[in-house]
Order: sequence, then C-alpha cells, then structure tokens
Amino acid sequence: MNDQVQPLPLLNALRLEPYAQAQAGQPPRRVKMRSFGIAEGSTARISIATGIVILALWWLIAQTGWVPHLFLPTPSEVLKVAQSIWEDGYANATLAEHVAASLLRILTAGVIAVLLGIPVGLLMGLNRWVKGVLDTPIEFYWPLPPLAYLPLMIIWLGIGEASKITLLTLAMFAPVVLSAQAGVRSLPQERVNAALSLGATRWQLLTEVVLPSALPEILTGIRIALGVGWSTLVAAELIASNRGIGYMIMSASHFLATDAVFVGIALIATCAFAFSYGMRLLERALVPWKGKS
Repeated sequence: MNDQVQPLPLLNALRLEPYAQAQAGQPPRRVKMRSFGIAEGSTARISIATGIVILALWWLIAQTGWVPHLFLPTPSEVLKVAQSIWEDGYANATLAEHVAASLLRILTAGVIAVLLGIPVGLLMGLNRWVKGVLDTPIEFYWPLPPLAYLPLMIIWLGIGEASKITLLTLAMFAPVVLSAQAGVRSLPQERVNAALSLGATRWQLLTEVVLPSALPEILTGIRIALGVGWSTLVAAELIASNRGIGYMIMSASHFLATDAVFVGIALIATCAFAFSYGMRLLERALVPWKGKS
C-alpha cells in the first residue's frame, strides 16, 4: 500500500499546462493575481454619480419647499449669488481679494508648519529624550479645538495677521510632527543595519534612508494638516478681519444670507480639494512605490 499522498489531478494539469503550451508553440498564459480591497481601480465615476445624486436631492428638497429657502436655497439661487459676488464683490472686497487673503494665510502657516514640523517629528522618532520632552505638550494641545485657544492668540499677539497665522500654524503643526514621527518608527531595522554595514554615516543614514522611508507618512500628514488648516480658517478669520473666505461666510451669516454662506463653503471646499489633489500628484511623483510593497 502506497502511503504517499498523490497530487490532485487539477494540480497535475496546472503543472503540465506550461509545458504543453511550449510544445505547441504557444506563449505561456499569465494569470493576473486578484488584488485585495479597491486596489488601483478608479472611483471617479462613482464619485461623480454621488455628487449628482446629492445635488439632485438638494434641488428636490429646496424646490418642494420642505425646508424654507431662508435656510436652504436652491442651487440656482446659490449660482446667482455666486455670479453677483464674482462681478460686484462682497463685504467691501472683490472675490479675488477674499480668496487671495485666505490663500496667503493658509500657505504661510503651512510652510511654517512643514519647515518646523518635519525636523521635530524626525527628532522625536530618533531620540527618546526629544520625544519625552515634546510629546506631552503636543499631545496636550493637539485635541483642543482652535477656538479654545483663539482668545490666547488675541491676548498675546493682538488682532493682526500674526495671531491668525499662528492659530493656523498650531492647527497644522501637530499632524506634520506626528506623521513624521510615525514614518521614522515604521522604518525597518534591517534597512538601517544594511546601510550601516555599507559604511553609511549618520547624515547619510538620515538623508538617504530615514527621510525617504518616512516620506510617505510625512506627505500623508501634510495632506491632513492642510485639511485641518482649511477647517480652522473660519475661526482664524474671526479675529478682526476684513478680507478672507471665512470672513465672508461670517459676515453673510450675520445677515442670514444663506446663499452667500453656501458660496463661501463651496469656495473653501474647492480650494481644499485643489490642495489635496496637488498633494496626491506630489505623492505619485515622490513616492511612486507607496502601497505597492
């Protein structure tokens, strides 16, 4: 009696198939591995269809009068107000001046947060003393809403641009720091040992191994920080502003101009989407290997 386990017929056929195809002069058939999750499939059509459904529901609810137009204007009314603001401006400033003021504040705060946050995050991931000292204050203020320390910004820095940019910088700083720290901690030790065995110096180890390995996490953190910055913009522009998208929204809300509020929200959403899309393109260019390991 043969105690050996005989291979399955299907397995034998799979083993002999490439040989049979080679004998027949046919190229071997390649089987594409089935991916897990959404993989690389595009979701653009699904997103567009979802947007159309949301707009249709908005129009239906507003048009049928289920909600008064004072609280929910129709899309056509919002478009008319948007055209009026584009042509005549709003709150003693043109639309371009409002958008330019907000973009300047976001970009300035973002640059400061990135230039300070990345080195601090890398140091926290590499040195336990730095992590021990800085981890507590960052974790303490990071969950706080910006409105909680907005009065302190006014008391300490006044009502000028310094307080607005500082508020935005603080909101964007923590995500960059935490993402850079997480990127360092996810670095495989084998990669570090391989670089050291090849004679890499500490500076080479930092610039050519640690930073590239942490770059995907850092770019993700910057994307999150930009989203937090845009969500904080309205609070930042509460401080004695006369320009900005957030100021335009708050000014419209005082007069119950809901259609103008919708225009401001759409502007912030459009700018935030453009920034996020730009970061995705930057990720594809700098870290093309992300998600393919």
